[in-house]
Amino acid sequence: MKNMKLKTQGRYLSHADGRPFFYLGDTAWEMFHRLTHEEIDFYLTTRAKQGFNVIQAVALAELEGLTIPNMYGRLPLKMVDGQYSPEHPDLNGESHYWNTVDYAVKRAAELGLYIGFLPSWGDKWNEAWGKGSVIFTPENAYVYGKWIGSRYGVHENVIWIMGGDRPLENDVHRAIIDAMARGLREGEAFRHLMTFHPPSPHSSVDFVPDRDYIDFHIMQSGHMTDAAFECWKLLKRTRETEDKPYMDGEPRYEDHPACFKVEYDYLWTAADVRTNLWWNVLEGACGHTYGNHNIWSMNKEMSDYFPYRWKNVLEHEGAKTMRHAKELRESRDYFSLVPAPELVDDNGGISAHVAAAKGDGYAFIYSPMGAPVNVHFGRLGFETVKASWFDPRSGDMQVCMLVPGRDCGLMVPPSCGRGNDWVLVLDRLG
Repeated sequence: MKNMKLKTQGRYLSHADGRPFFYLGDTAWEMFHRLTHEEIDFYLTTRAKQGFNVIQAVALAELEGLTIPNMYGRLPLKMVDGQYSPEHPDLNGESHYWNTVDYAVKRAAELGLYIGFLPSWGDKWNEAWGKGSVIFTPENAYVYGKWIGSRYGVHENVIWIMGGDRPLENDVHRAIIDAMARGLREGEAFRHLMTFHPPSPHSSVDFVPDRDYIDFHIMQSGHMTDAAFECWKLLKRTRETEDKPYMDGEPRYEDHPACFKVEYDYLWTAADVRTNLWWNVLEGACGHTYGNHNIWSMNKEMSDYFPYRWKNVLEHEGAKTMRHAKELRESRDYFSLVPAPELVDDNGGISAHVAAAKGDGYAFIYSPMGAPVNVHFGRLGFETVKASWFDPRSGDMQVCMLVPGRDCGLMVPPSCGRGNDWVLVLDRLG
């Protein structure tokens, strides 16, 4: 198996040999808890074929992961003095809970996938909402982290994700996360990338700034309207706060009831999730995480709130179009890309923000609804510009025209309207 070790390289991530690594994730938070080995294989194989390279999953899961057994009837922890103990993982018998986690991590590696590994969901140390119960102290968080690190830190395809959708509200919470991270670092066989998954609408810089164990920052623009429609602002603030790679680790999910409200009668669509993807990429993100509401939960019973079974949404449009952003990014000089809002007149407002970025010899401009874009060609520094339209839905590219690298020009996409998003690709000639 090829070397899967990763590192940071400036504002981006790379393989150990320096090749670009664009983190293209999917949220499968309940995978360890709610799937059989055969289902895990089906899910991972599908996502690998679709171009994803990171699967985010939780060891102590959100949906009553302490008290409801996995598909083999097993719980992750033993009870000590009437409480589930992080210091006592249940390893009795061949079909214990952690055997399924072992299978998922190893099968992912065989498919070239990384596991974005959350040791625990946040309600196990801050029951601000959810099922809980709170079981962590700084002392047992260190012990548990060291055990997780020693067991899974031997695998090259692991990326540690601390936190778990809960805020650090006091010194105890901060001490728990610091101690768990210290345990992971001491237990792992070599240093893996590590980040922190915050609640929405926040960035990890709000909770773990200046931590030497954090290699890159994650924000959660989430499922409400305000942060979802202005995700680039949260990324920009993250970039300006600390000089590390950054990305959106939980934007709005495809097929998720908008704002958590079934009564709104609107599920976030492929167009919605694709817009967040491209806004984030052109804000200089080191990657992006997709999600489907029925997949993070591994939902098997349809309801108003979970309208599909998880297997039936694996091929939904949003999931199939994520790979095109990764492929376009990797087609040009990867590490030189920086946000370049000065290239466009952004008159799109909150729903049609026009994003722009430039790299060595090229630039990308994203129009979410196919609206015409006024481009400042003179700010590129190119003598002659080849302009092409890239279709984020299909990954196809069509050359549009050659223009002189001066003044401004109005560029009109091939189609317009909701769901007709386009990326204008500008390449230097001469």
